[in-house]
Amino acid sequence: MTGAAPVIRWAAPMAWDPLLLSLRVASIATVFAIVIGVALGAALASKRTPARDLLDALLSAPLVLPPTVLGYYVLVTLGRNSALGRAWEDLTGSQIVFTVTGAVVAATIGSLPMVVKAARAALEGVDPTLPAAARTLGAGPVRAFFTVTLPLAAPGIVAGAMLAFARALGDFGVTLMVAGDIPGETQTASLYIYDQIQANREGAAATMSLLLTAVAVGILYGVNLLTRRRGG
Repeated sequence: MTGAAPVIRWAAPMAWDPLLLSLRVASIATVFAIVIGVALGAALASKRTPARDLLDALLSAPLVLPPTVLGYYVLVTLGRNSALGRAWEDLTGSQIVFTVTGAVVAATIGSLPMVVKAARAALEGVDPTLPAAARTLGAGPVRAFFTVTLPLAAPGIVAGAMLAFARALGDFGVTLMVAGDIPGETQTASLYIYDQIQANREGAAATMSLLLTAVAVGILYGVNLLTRRRGG
């Protein structure tokens, strides 16, 4: 006899806290990704930006780097032994890693390339004669950007933000390394699914997986509608 097979618990109830935490983290991360990503996308869209192809490659790296590598860089940069980590702890009294703050940072870094690429493409697609016309009417470069260029690029940026939210909602590897998997504190929906599988609670894992899948498919459908509408 080699022992009894593990019992699969299909009827285990699903906890809602990890999903709510994921939604909160993804929402905050998406706001940061939009603000930073639009600024970086505008810089990449400008031909006057030096070494913009290299900058684009560096900003796109999170899309292809293994989560362990990306998480390691974040830990080295923001850990308790780093200058930024110590400064944050002195300022707030808490550390970045293994906290919800760390989860937000991880989700922001993972989702930022989505907004940067979408913003760059959308801004480059704006007819340059339109902001130039605003400049001839007395608008400064900043005003022309916010009143002409940005509104025209908004559909593409919104589509990128939606993809960023979906990416942040489903982040696993970087979040695990930076924020940890602490039930009730930093355990997001993706980490919850992993833990339930490890505990043979297939019912809870399946329910959470279906919810995340529904959200992801809904977001992708919305992106398709925005893209089609933008393309006419």
